[in-house]
Amino acid sequence: MTDTVRLNLPASAARHSPSRRLLLRFGRSLNVLVGTIVLAIMVLLAIFAPVITTYDPVQITPQLRLRPPDAEHIFGTDDFGRDVFTRVAYGARLSLQVGIISVTLAATIGVTLGIIAGFYGGWIDSVIMRLIDVMLAFPGILLALVIVAILGRDLTNVMIAVGISSIPVYARMARGNTLSVKSIDYVAAAQAIGAPTGRIMAVHILPNIIAPLIVVATNGVAGAIISGAALSFLGLGAQPPTPEWGIMLSEGRLYLRQAWWVTTFPGLAIMITVMAINLMGDGLRDILDPRLRL
Repeated sequence: MTDTVRLNLPASAARHSPSRRLLLRFGRSLNVLVGTIVLAIMVLLAIFAPVITTYDPVQITPQLRLRPPDAEHIFGTDDFGRDVFTRVAYGARLSLQVGIISVTLAATIGVTLGIIAGFYGGWIDSVIMRLIDVMLAFPGILLALVIVAILGRDLTNVMIAVGISSIPVYARMARGNTLSVKSIDYVAAAQAIGAPTGRIMAVHILPNIIAPLIVVATNGVAGAIISGAALSFLGLGAQPPTPEWGIMLSEGRLYLRQAWWVTTFPGLAIMITVMAINLMGDGLRDILDPRLRL
């Protein structure tokens, strides 16, 4: 039956290596392409903000207060006369930073705990998973609020809070996949020849459970950006006059009737960035999940 399947494959497909076929699937996924292009634009906007715009994101210019969008200020100005486009561009740096660092922290701790719990089992598994269950008893944003209240109002503390609140997702997924993988023959063979436990986890287990974790982490970045913006909106994250999307929404909500642009453009920036990341996550799921691929 295997030979028949191989004969039915196109000759070009048979010549491609697994990595080459994976790249081809990436190129054919509309979700991944659109999401990657849009996200790349936001990243370039954040990196080259000082080149793209010449305005200072925090300098107050009272005579330009609440100026509508025009040729000089394409996104208008806010209640302090600051250029909204400039603040959106600089705000992309902070929001993307919150998303990436928070997910990196959550994935590192969560995956490590999940692999340890799934591999050793017994009382170690029970202790780790009961701790995870306690964390799951709190809604994510509520747990983040508690952590920020303890650590203090600061952007770094927001990253830590959002990261810690996301640990259970990665821990549970890593544990479940580890339980499936550790019973496979090559893991048993590695244990039989006396391979160190750390090497077995890092070389034999982690690479085989990483695909679904990548998808979760990609979508997690979008959730972390929203959570970071929400905490800043509530005054618990970055503090004024820092150009951050959540702060911009909070400052502009008082002028929704007379200056719609102050909140509209930061809101659109959040929506577009989160949508692009979610598109990438959906595309990665379709590409990396063999069941969906079939």
